[in-house]
Amino acid sequence: MVSILNDSTDAYFNLAAEEYLLRSFGQDVFMLWQNEPSVVIGKHQNVWAEINPAFIQERDIKVVRRFSGGGAVYHDLGNLNFTFIESSRNADFDKYTSLMVDLLAEVGVPAEADSRRGLTVQGLKISGSAQCIHRGKCMYHATLLYKTNLQMLASALQGDLSDSAEWGVERRAAYVHSVRSPVTNITHYLPSALQLQDFKNIIISFLLKKKIVEGEYQFSPYDLQAINQLKEEKYATTQWNFQATAPK
Repeated sequence: MVSILNDSTDAYFNLAAEEYLLRSFGQDVFMLWQNEPSVVIGKHQNVWAEINPAFIQERDIKVVRRFSGGGAVYHDLGNLNFTFIESSRNADFDKYTSLMVDLLAEVGVPAEADSRRGLTVQGLKISGSAQCIHRGKCMYHATLLYKTNLQMLASALQGDLSDSAEWGVERRAAYVHSVRSPVTNITHYLPSALQLQDFKNIIISFLLKKKIVEGEYQFSPYDLQAINQLKEEKYATTQWNFQATAPK
């Protein structure tokens, strides 16, 4: 498995990169990445039940629908995202959750896994995850709330279906609802101060030590062209992001 330290903070590009790596890339991958303020919703969600449109428009927060299912999450530069993609006919998603519990233990954070493969500390959520399988490949991706603006998170994720008519979209009753949980930041539980970049370095060192990853990969010009094309044709479009549920 190769590691990709993706330095893009464009949510449209990063979600397109995940789909490209899942569908078209030939190697197993671990990708570490961040987004500028964004709300990322699950493939089968009603966007209007998940977001606060007025708040999001006022603050120019991107809304992007991901390829996998699950609930809505807020990203900013205090949040860290990671993605595992590997070829497997017998996906074991719990192993990734356990891996993150072990990683956090190394920096003194006593995280526990919940029934939905999220991570909590003292009952407060620090990570949410989603998974999907596509043609013999599995993807597990998750957030890590390191030093996120939790007030912005709470305000951005206040859905109101009454705003849907303004956007000219159809309301639908059948969709996946997010499960709201009280949240906190990892920094509150660290024994000593640790910069986010240092935490990222610890993650990579941990995965190297565990022999999960074996080398670093940088996107080629071909990769970037394919990802940007997918971004423009899908992930940056109103049709994909703002339909009540995603097109099939």
